[in-house]
Amino acid sequence: MSIETEADGEASELTRVEELAEELGEAIAQTPEYQHFEETKEAVEEDDEAQEKVQEFEQMRQEFMLARQTGEATQQDVQKVQQAQQELHSLPVMEEYLEAQEALEEKMETVNKAISEPLAVDFGDQASGCCED
Repeated sequence: MSIETEADGEASELTRVEELAEELGEAIAQTPEYQHFEETKEAVEEDDEAQEKVQEFEQMRQEFMLARQTGEATQQDVQKVQQAQQELHSLPVMEEYLEAQEALEEKMETVNKAISEPLAVDFGDQASGCCED
């Protein structure tokens, strides 16, 4: 015979919420937006030119961040990083990836609103701070 205590009830409620969260994650993974995002991400990862441009951009960005920390960054350095980013983003495979990422972000915002609405809390907005006046 099992006697359910208040603590047990809270644990089973938490388990149910976790189960629903897992189901939500699985449902999101089946959306066309997520599927397209994964496909385009894989395409970028398999594209040699895109990977080369990603590495060039990351190295240039790191060098810029270091120069900025030491106070040696110039406007020309900013322009070089922006140019490298534009070149990367102009690759067709990267453009498609960025569009898919934006569509997924929009879908996730819709999901966030649906979750937050009955709670009167927007968890997406609250993620970075604790207390607001």
